[in-house]
Amino acid sequence: MEDAYAKSVAEVLEAFGVDRTKGLTDTQVEQHARLYGKNVLPQEESTPFWKLVLKQFDDLLVKILIAAAVISFLLARMNGETGLSAFLEPSVIFMILAANAAVGVITETNAEKALEELRAYQADIATVLRNGCFSILPATELVPGDIVEVGVGCKVPADMRMVEMLSHQLRVDQAILTGESCSVAKELESTSAMNAVYQDKTNILFSGTVVVAGRARAVVIGVGSNTAMGSIRDAMLRTEDEATPLKKKLDEFGTFLAKVIAGICILVWVVNIGHFRDPSHGGFVRGAIHYFKVAVALAVAAIPEGLPAVVTTCLALGTKRMARLNAIVRSLPSVETLGCTTVICSDKTGTLTTNMMSVSKVCVVRSVHQRPMTDEYSISGTTFAPEGFIYDAGGLQLEFPPQSPSLLHLAMCSALCNESTLQFNPDKKCYEKIGESTEVALRVLVEKVGLPGFDSMPSALNMLTKHERASYCNRYWENQFRKISILEFSPDRKMMSVLCSRKQQEIMFSKGAPESIMARCTHILCNDDGSSVPLTMDIRNELEARFQSFAGKDTLRCLALALKRMPPGQQSISYADEANLTFIGLVGMLDPPREEVRDAIHSCMSAGIRVIVVTGDNKSTAESLCRQIGAFEHLDDFAGYSYTASEFEGLPPLERTNALQRMVLFSRVEPSHKKMLVEALQTHNEVVAMTGDGVNDAPALKKADIGIAMGSGTAVAKSASDMVLADDNFATIVAAVAEGRAIYNNTKQFIRYMISSNIGEVVCIFVAAVLGMPDTLIPVQLLWVNLVTDGLPATAIGFNKPDGNIMTVKPRKVNEAVVSGWLFFRYLVIGAYVGLATIAGFVWWFVYSENGPGLPYSELVNFDSCSARQTSYPCSIFEDRHPSTVSMTVLVVVEMFNALNNLSENQSLLVIHPWSNLWLVGSIILTMLLHVAVLYIEPLAALFSVSPLSWAEWKIVLYLSFPVILIDEVLKLFSRSPRGRRFPLRSQNASFGQKS
Repeated sequence: MEDAYAKSVAEVLEAFGVDRTKGLTDTQVEQHARLYGKNVLPQEESTPFWKLVLKQFDDLLVKILIAAAVISFLLARMNGETGLSAFLEPSVIFMILAANAAVGVITETNAEKALEELRAYQADIATVLRNGCFSILPATELVPGDIVEVGVGCKVPADMRMVEMLSHQLRVDQAILTGESCSVAKELESTSAMNAVYQDKTNILFSGTVVVAGRARAVVIGVGSNTAMGSIRDAMLRTEDEATPLKKKLDEFGTFLAKVIAGICILVWVVNIGHFRDPSHGGFVRGAIHYFKVAVALAVAAIPEGLPAVVTTCLALGTKRMARLNAIVRSLPSVETLGCTTVICSDKTGTLTTNMMSVSKVCVVRSVHQRPMTDEYSISGTTFAPEGFIYDAGGLQLEFPPQSPSLLHLAMCSALCNESTLQFNPDKKCYEKIGESTEVALRVLVEKVGLPGFDSMPSALNMLTKHERASYCNRYWENQFRKISILEFSPDRKMMSVLCSRKQQEIMFSKGAPESIMARCTHILCNDDGSSVPLTMDIRNELEARFQSFAGKDTLRCLALALKRMPPGQQSISYADEANLTFIGLVGMLDPPREEVRDAIHSCMSAGIRVIVVTGDNKSTAESLCRQIGAFEHLDDFAGYSYTASEFEGLPPLERTNALQRMVLFSRVEPSHKKMLVEALQTHNEVVAMTGDGVNDAPALKKADIGIAMGSGTAVAKSASDMVLADDNFATIVAAVAEGRAIYNNTKQFIRYMISSNIGEVVCIFVAAVLGMPDTLIPVQLLWVNLVTDGLPATAIGFNKPDGNIMTVKPRKVNEAVVSGWLFFRYLVIGAYVGLATIAGFVWWFVYSENGPGLPYSELVNFDSCSARQTSYPCSIFEDRHPSTVSMTVLVVVEMFNALNNLSENQSLLVIHPWSNLWLVGSIILTMLLHVAVLYIEPLAALFSVSPLSWAEWKIVLYLSFPVILIDEVLKLFSRSPRGRRFPLRSQNASFGQKS
């Protein structure tokens, strides 16, 4: 029933054909079960494991690698190769692909847990009226029309319409749905609100919420998917995960690279068709197969096989650093998404605020004989911890607050007229509440006021253990007074009272809404001397003015406290006794903003990131918070910056677009609005981070580019998120953004490093094939270089120090290429040198080396006709392992020097010294040790078809390798100069990736 909130109780009962005194009959239950279904959230079919595995291979580069591995194996078998040599290259490729696929499968299975954990918020049992009798049944057996009774502590088993109140009031904690910091009072009357949101439906009990006060009966109006919890589930199912900006760019790069590889491979094969019949190949078919192997080697050379592993490793290292900042990353790719976040949609309660109601101001009457007649005190401390001080209007701290009569009686009343509990949790090492937040705030105020009696009281209290300190002062007053009778809060009176006895003296303490308490007061307690004097119209007007200031300008939640001396021996109180009260004071409380949030908001503004505060609370309360945290800095008029959900939905399309570009506050929202906001921002090319902690936030968290859940939040929110804040602190998000930007800059550096390496390998193989030289490098050598000798330094580049100005530049654009413009030209130049240096080492051994054959260059490029000509050298010389060893070593060493180039995008090595990243220095040393092991340990040397090098050969390797540093230094100099910045190819923003 969609509109039950707008119908009367009689209309709803009639719609389901149920008698409120008897409930449904067995026949009706069967009919309704067939008609409406079971009260369970349907099990969603999970993706089969084999489909998840296959999905990881649905990538063009991966398919090319698989094809290269299969072809390599088949060609090896056709050439008669057996054993390890035939299987080595394909096995290595498949191992890499399997590791990457495993990471992908684990990530995707985690995403499905959120739907499962949503079931935990369904009630297990319900007290149901059927056939005129109450019985306890499994909640899954409920059907629409059932009459259900709920009481304190009950989890609401289905969406239900209130039909009967069994206590003075019924209050429900529906924070998991709406994010409201306080429980909500429910009522029987129908609602006439247009476009009603959850907060407006005050006669509806929503499934999964918890009753915190009172008892009532309600009729079930929705079960299973047709509940508030069901709508959240459906929204999560409709939300598809978006690829991260880096993933999109890598996919685009992969597609581009695949096309280039295919083109070059075909070109090499076509260019060499004339050489297919060369005698050295032993026939046209064998010649075609030989150049096909060259094409395969080219494909292996061009694809950076180690790139996915290095990206994953770098992101994983980033997550460890983030964990130290209290940001726990659940999805690795989301780490770099933080770097280009343009909008943070932050939940108010618990993220920007402490989610711990605290008394911040107190107003008492000083004296009727002097002006101003009232005293105002401010109270420090923003959590449930009994730590804080009381300051007078001049800002001076009160050394002994209990010496002020009004504060002393305020503490008495707050301790006794209170049903909540404050306790210390040793496991979480924090103070926790049981009961209403407003009542716990009064408990904390009692502890801050302290006890009368002796001057050393404040320091004595600090000597107690935290467990004892939690409620020491409250227990003192509870032991001093004996509670005799209680009048519970009721919505019509808007107050509660408790009768207490102490030393044969009966006193009634009352607390409630200021307008209700003050209307019943005839006297006031003076703070100067503790006397009770009549409440005059002047005093009443001044108190009402203070109340309007507290509630209006300061948007504080206000309570008034009063007392009344009762006749000795009185054992009960009635509503009639709540008259002729003596006014004690007015307290103003709020869910205070976290102390560090204001600076964090300013950091976001400096970094070009917009913060939108999203809350289920009312507009005025939220606007007050935004003023306090600096979100409305320099704004006098909030029009156009602050919207309720219904106001935003009512805007015409053009005005809505303008509103999205200026919005700072989005209030009175429900779950669907949060997701709508994310989608609207994403259509305007914003990269959106959304925070949340409740079940209601899960769809929006899943839809956002990066969903951020609170550590204290629900399991559903955490499962739907990409990152969890262990300390629930907005400032942690800002620190994580800075880390995300640093990670992306370093990711760009090592991607460019690996690309320049692969360009060098392609140039080497392509030029050698075009010139008609023997194979300079074989596929297994290329794999070794790509995976090990490139992979280790690339991973270490991820430890480059972040820029000093990383949070003063605007977020990078989502469509910014990883390598583009002038940088692409730079890395083409470096790659071309790497390739030519590798070939030069190969040619040097054949033509100039003392240990080589000393061949003329013309003989080298015509090696394939050697067997058909008379030569002064054996043709077997072209199968010698020395020249390819020199080539491979040049390629490895030149890449080590190139890794040093990547300490910074534009800064010289004279400015950014190699020891600024000791991880990189260590990885270069380790890589060289591994390479030396391959050269000088025989089983490895045979496996990679290499041989040991002499000192003369090592010298030529160094001579050919070192110039790569000089070339890049010249290119960096050109980048730093004004002429370089005007270079037509340069489109990369120098702020990003630049190491200062």
